Amino acid sequence: MRRILLYIIIITSGLIFLARLFYLQVLDDSFAGLSENNAIKVVYDYPQRGFIFDRNGELLVSNQPSYDVMVIPRNLKPFDTTEFCKILGLTEEQLVGRLDKAKIYSPRLPSVVIPQLTKSEYAYLQEKMRKYEGFYIQKRSLRDYYTEHGSNILGYIAEVNQRTVNENPYYLSGDLIGKQGVEEYYEELLRGIKGVKYIQKDRFNRDIGPYKGGIYDTLPKKGKDLTITIDAELQKYGELLMKNKRGGIVAIEPATGEILAMVTAPNYDPAKLVGRKRSKNFTELYYDTIAKPLYDRGLLAEYPPGSPFKTINALIALQEGVVDTKERFTCQMGYYYGRGRKMGCHAHPGPLSMIPGIANSCNAYFANVYRRIIEKYPTPQEGVNTWAEHLESFGLGDYLGYDLPTGRSGKIPTADYYNAIYEYPKYKWFAPATLSNAIGQGEVLMTPIQLANMTAAIANRGWFYTPHILKEIDGNPIKKEEYTQKKYTTIDPEHFEPVIEGMHQVYKSGTASALGIPGIEIAGKTGTAENFTKINGKRVQLTDHSIFIAFAPVDDPKIAMAVFVENGYWGGRYAGRIAGLLIEKYLKGEITRKDMEEWILTHSLEEEYAKPLSGEPFKINQ
Repeated sequence: MRRILLYIIIITSGLIFLARLFYLQVLDDSFAGLSENNAIKVVYDYPQRGFIFDRNGELLVSNQPSYDVMVIPRNLKPFDTTEFCKILGLTEEQLVGRLDKAKIYSPRLPSVVIPQLTKSEYAYLQEKMRKYEGFYIQKRSLRDYYTEHGSNILGYIAEVNQRTVNENPYYLSGDLIGKQGVEEYYEELLRGIKGVKYIQKDRFNRDIGPYKGGIYDTLPKKGKDLTITIDAELQKYGELLMKNKRGGIVAIEPATGEILAMVTAPNYDPAKLVGRKRSKNFTELYYDTIAKPLYDRGLLAEYPPGSPFKTINALIALQEGVVDTKERFTCQMGYYYGRGRKMGCHAHPGPLSMIPGIANSCNAYFANVYRRIIEKYPTPQEGVNTWAEHLESFGLGDYLGYDLPTGRSGKIPTADYYNAIYEYPKYKWFAPATLSNAIGQGEVLMTPIQLANMTAAIANRGWFYTPHILKEIDGNPIKKEEYTQKKYTTIDPEHFEPVIEGMHQVYKSGTASALGIPGIEIAGKTGTAENFTKINGKRVQLTDHSIFIAFAPVDDPKIAMAVFVENGYWGGRYAGRIAGLLIEKYLKGEITRKDMEEWILTHSLEEEYAKPLSGEPFKINQ
């Protein structure tokens, strides 16, 4: 019996092995696929990125050829490292480090050893590549800039990081990807689609031709060309006017929401982030923590809006019915409230109603108006929340949803915010506690693009489109609903006319009467915002920011803008002049106010920005 059992076990084991062998040899083709993979080299053919044009068809960004030295670690054969390093300009330690990194990434997949060879380097190395088995040259496209301006808008391309490679199967180590601006936000449109070639190799690892006649090969597909809304000449002029200054400018076409210019100062030439010096240049820009050239002030800087905020308080007051355009308020060089406290004001005629109140930027007028808005309701909490809801309808206090990859929400305080501050005695606060909101100096914070969008909504008499940077894709106008659907504010259209007339009078008889542009009717508002920082742990007041909003022409607005100049003294000194010049440049194509242009171009604020480091006092010099 035991002998029979032994035979049964032997026969059964033999049958199992035979069955498994039959399955592996005949039925299962997975090892055949693995064998094929070992005998096939995959080569990617990188497409050209899409071109970028300005709104007038001017080419801003195209492509230039670039050549990367690639390595497949498992294919390496012994080679003369000294000669190879000399050709590439590397030390042997650098080469060993890069080869080790490539092995860690994948022994079988290609990795970049040297990126972005010049044409002459490529030509010289190409003749010698046969000596270095395992290495090859991969052709790619780098960006070629036809402008020195708008780097914050355009963005740049750089090598993908490992996280992106892990998360997105499209990208391989060494691939390039858009960073910042249009390049990042519209990466999938601009990058195109890689082509793939499968190369058959023999048992000596030599290329013997396309795999299966190339039936699996694909051609690269060029990225889509994008037309953006920016006016290149206006952008260039804006950056010129902001030379030796810091701040942000955003200009919008009110009828469409298209961004005409978006200046951040200081800025940099986008060509600095192209080629083998990109990393060095980026490091220098990144570590400039004083001027912050990589910091897009138009989208990220949150400033107190100052007196331009009075226009929206006027609109809310009219909508809430707490004041009409005729009622006048007295100003005795300011507004007195609460235990002798005073909100100061400059000298001007009085008493004032709404239109001259806006034109002369009267703080006392708007302190009265703000109190009435808040005190209309049974509790200040209800009043502040109603006020905040009106502001939010203008796109304030939230990310606007524009098509750029960065931004800040600004700040619109609500009752919950003030309840948290004034929790003792519990919720015991009234309108005077928040009175600085009346003149844009309270807890309200806005980015330049938010203030420009608010100005466009006023110009449109109560509606706006989401600001956006993309105009056309391969010549076809965009149809995205979020950029083509009107958004309405909570203010009825009839309330805008007196406020706009007040802004018009700013140029006729008010705080910008010396800044008018011949032949153009402009509505504007000057602003001065207090500016604080910490020096050695102490809160120090710096020179005020200069702010200005404007749109023109008054009756058929073609451009609306906000200008912030940090430490610029007061609204009309820097920001008002810059706004007027930009409006004239856009509408006329030439400058007639040469006096204003010369003043701006010959005045610098660099000494002002150095004061926190030098210890010099902050005081206004006429």
